[in-house]
Amino acid sequence: MSLSLRLTGAEVLTPSGLEDTPLCLSDGAITDKTSAREVDLSGYLILPGLVDAHGDAFEKHLAPRRGAMKDLDQGLIVAEAELAANGITTATLAQFYSWEGGMRGPDFARRVLESLDDIRPRVGTDLRVQLRIEISMLDDYATIEDWITRYAIPYLVFNDHLPHDLLAKGKTPPGHVGKSLRIGKNPDRHLEDIHALHAGMEDVPAALDALCTRLSDLPLRLGSHDDNTAAQRAAWDARGVHIAEFPETAEAAEAARVAGAPIVLGAPNVVRGGSHKGNASALDLIAMGLCDALASDYHYPSMRRAAFLLADCGLMEFAAAWGMISSGPAQLLGLLDRGTLTPGQRADLVILDAKTRDVCATVSAGQITYMKGEVAARFVG
Repeated sequence: MSLSLRLTGAEVLTPSGLEDTPLCLSDGAITDKTSAREVDLSGYLILPGLVDAHGDAFEKHLAPRRGAMKDLDQGLIVAEAELAANGITTATLAQFYSWEGGMRGPDFARRVLESLDDIRPRVGTDLRVQLRIEISMLDDYATIEDWITRYAIPYLVFNDHLPHDLLAKGKTPPGHVGKSLRIGKNPDRHLEDIHALHAGMEDVPAALDALCTRLSDLPLRLGSHDDNTAAQRAAWDARGVHIAEFPETAEAAEAARVAGAPIVLGAPNVVRGGSHKGNASALDLIAMGLCDALASDYHYPSMRRAAFLLADCGLMEFAAAWGMISSGPAQLLGLLDRGTLTPGQRADLVILDAKTRDVCATVSAGQITYMKGEVAARFVG
């Protein structure tokens, strides 16, 4: 049930910055005014709910132990609770469709999509999906097209995780035997399959051109992942793949900016002060104006922490920094009904303790998805 409330006493993030102004909610939306019950939130911040454009931390709830991949609906419900506890009101679950198998394999991807359809009516967070397909899997392109329609997938991202340099030299990738056994596959057969995909890469560009042309009329966002060069980004842009996720170099990020492609960087990269893989620093790219949205990647709490870090270090004004995790990703995903606390927008908001910056409550489309402590007492009282 959506709330009908007038929230007072808190500092509210408006498009012009933090202001001591009431915030009214009714019928799942932000309104100009309401005659509903008033709640005093003095000592708190009210900020737009977080919009996550790419996150895969949900995986640990689906398979907490090797081989334990049953009852995905229960795992997704627990993952949704974690999202809400971190102030995330719109989540994009980044699900692999990969030759890597296991939790990244096609069968598991199908189960996740089906489970998401089952549990969405039972949770408050807007759970969306991004399907990450391996471009070398040419025989699966038809299945991907079918799934986009069948499961109403709004976002498709293209990956290439094949270790081409090693395969070209005839070397076995590090840890190959262990990885093969973890997904229940004969290591020799798995290596043969990987080599076959590598050998077929010369057919990939034309197949991608055709696939992207067929997808161009669908209500679908297309993105590339881990671009390394300007040439790579230009090739994707020519296909209509306009979102650049986690470019690995400043060269690739600059090429995306020149072409007008939205750029997504990882919030953990900001918090860590650099990439765990040795790629371009997100802080450096942000300082160069090469970022439109920060995503949780593998760690949901990093989104909030990254926004405060950007503001605290003086790299951005607070409103702009918070926009990196709210209005920026909302626009990138085409979700124009959220991302700011302005009348007519969805009532998506997070309430933080002004001193500790802890998440005390999360509201998604006017529905409480998380609440604790003193804030809960004020609402209930």
